[in-house]
Parts: sequence; structure tokens; C-alpha cells
Amino acid sequence: MTFDPTTIRPLFPALAQEVAGRPAIFFDGPGGTQVPQMVIDAMSHYLAHDNANSHGAFATSRRTDATIAAAHAAMADLLGCEPDEIFFGQNMTSLTFALSRAIGRELQAGDEIIVTRLDHDANVAPWHALSERGVVIREVDIDPIDCTLDMDDMAAKIGPRTKLVAVGYASNAVGTINDVRQVVDWAHQVGALVFVDAVHYAPHGCIDVKALDCDFLACSVYKFFGPHVGAMYGKREHLQRLKPYKVRPADDTVPGRWMTGTQNHEGLAGVTAAVEYLASLGQPAPDRRTALVTAMERIVAYERSLAVQLIDGLLKIPGLTFYGIREPERFTWRTPTVSFRLAHLAPRAVAGQLAEHGIFVWDGNYYALSLSERLGVEPLGGMVRVGLVHYNTADEVDFFLTTLHKLATR
Repeated sequence: MTFDPTTIRPLFPALAQEVAGRPAIFFDGPGGTQVPQMVIDAMSHYLAHDNANSHGAFATSRRTDATIAAAHAAMADLLGCEPDEIFFGQNMTSLTFALSRAIGRELQAGDEIIVTRLDHDANVAPWHALSERGVVIREVDIDPIDCTLDMDDMAAKIGPRTKLVAVGYASNAVGTINDVRQVVDWAHQVGALVFVDAVHYAPHGCIDVKALDCDFLACSVYKFFGPHVGAMYGKREHLQRLKPYKVRPADDTVPGRWMTGTQNHEGLAGVTAAVEYLASLGQPAPDRRTALVTAMERIVAYERSLAVQLIDGLLKIPGLTFYGIREPERFTWRTPTVSFRLAHLAPRAVAGQLAEHGIFVWDGNYYALSLSERLGVEPLGGMVRVGLVHYNTADEVDFFLTTLHKLATR
């Protein structure tokens, strides 16, 4: 079945907005996607009919408990795990800081944690914070030619003192998809844990945490058509063994011990609706997990066609420096997210002029600070980032390329 974006675009109210007499073009997906009406409706319904705190004896509290349980089940289907291996929080960054503090309780001075130069700082700074305990942080380099991880450097740095490897599933800055399974194998050979940042990968590919065999995996629901909620998977054995920071009356079983305090209940209603939206793209199917796998296969194929069109056009623009994988035969190792610079315009100026034409893109470092520094562009304002998702169209890509070409050659 061929994916047709025209069938789903009417489901997203934001896509009807206009700028300068044209429909706005949302190429800002890596910073947060737009949401379908069913997500908005689910959150509104919760606030109108079910709004209460949890674990009460009355009707709205019981419905809140059901809302929370449904979100756990939905995320479990999306990631391929059990509901009690999922916990939620404010965002991926805060969840990662909380987990790093808990893991830090088990570490000794001289123990090593590995991070990479390709990652968003939310998968770097929480681990660097443990250096206060004497933990040694080692950083894996990249190949600056195509912005891929230096896997030889990764293999060399994983050793007997390694306790955790923090790696991104895909780069939010340049789209590179990493060989996470290989990293997991290397880390587990020395008894180390693996934490995967899947925030950028989640809207662009199917995730199966059991097949990856990772120990933890985090994502943000607002990156895949839902509300601002962070979600994390952890192997049950780790979630039971590690000691989280929590208030005393809070539940001490999983996953409740990792969700201390009142959650964003309307957000959790939106989590379930976002997963249901994705599952609807994979119908017919016998169950939600199967539907989600099929949906992501269809999304991958469609987005790859857009990536081919986008990157081919960018490489033809005079004075453009392109960062990341550019060969179509290697596109299984990238998402449709690209970054570039124009020779005579700063990234903010490019983004501003595109915005005047109703094209929304990001500029800067997108919190991938180590990468921006490694590429030497941090003092220059970073890069321009274009991030496509499945509600984008070939016509939008054409208009963007035409507009950018005019900016580059005037």
C-alpha cells in the first residue's frame, strides 16, 4: 500500500494555516511535530470529563487511573515491551537526569561512561553530571565528512571500566541513524548498560526494544504527533533494582516508583491518542503493535522518497555546504532531516527569509552542541535544519528548493 499524505493532512488543524497567502510549510518537525485533531480531542475530553488526581475512590479518579494505564499500554505497543517497563515524565531531558542520578548511586570513582559527539545534549549533560562523583566521561568522535559515528573509536573506548554507553538512535541535527544493535553488543560484552536516545528516531522508524536489547530507551511524544510528555523504557530488572529519587508515600513498585508526583494526565490521554493515530496508518491489522509496525514501514518508504528529492535538490544549490549522508544508496542510515549552510547568509538569516515565504525551519545547534562544535560551525551560528515528516509533500519540497535557490543566488 502506497502512503498518500493528502489523506492525513486534513487531520492536522495546524496545516491549514497560511503565511503570505500560501499554506504554511512545516519543516520544523525535529523540534516538535504538529498534532492531529484526535489528540487534541482526547486531551480536551480528559480535562472536561475525567480531570482528577489518581488512586481515588470516586469516578473521575478511577477514569484517570484508566487513562494512565492506557498510556502505558500504548507506549508499550509502540516500543515493543511490557506496560510496566514504561514510565512518563515532563520530557526526555528531565527523565534522563532522573535516571542518571539513580544510576550514579551505583557508580564508583574511576568508572566510565561513554557519550558521543553526535548526540543531543540531553544524552550528554546528564551523564557528564556524574563526573562530580569521579566518574570518567569518554566521548566517541565522528567522521566529519558524513557526520556518522566513528565506530572504530566506539569499539576502542568500550572497555572493562565502562559502566554505561549513551548513544542516540538517530541524530536530531543531521539525520544519521546509528548502528545501535552493534553498540549494545559491544557494551554488554563488558557488562555495561546502554541508554538509547530515540527522540529523533521515533517518528521515522519502528522501534523494538527487545530486538535491540538496550537497557533503557527514551523518547518524547511531542516529536511523534502528540503532547509534551517524555517517555522512557527500562528493562524491568533495572527498574526494580535501581533506587530512584522519590517521595516516601509514592508507590515502590514499577513503574510507579519512577513516576513520583502527579503526572500530566491530559498529556497521557494525548499519548494514547498519538499512538492510536500512528496505528491507524497501518490498518488493517490484527492488533495495535502489528498496525504500528506496518505504519512505520509505510512512513519510512514515503519519507525516503522525500529525502531523495530534498537532498538531490540541495546538492545542486550554489554555495551550499551539506552536512551528513548524501548518497541515496545509504539512506537506510538516515532520516529525512538535513542540515546545511549557505556561503553568504547566516543560518538565522536563511531561516528568517524562508519564514517570510511561510517555510518553517530551524537554525542554530538544536542542542546538538558537541556536533556543532566538532564541525566548527558553533561560532558561526550553527546550521539550517530542514526536517520532514510524513505529513509533508513533494510539492512543499519543490517550493522550498526553488525559494532557497533564489536566496542562494541573488
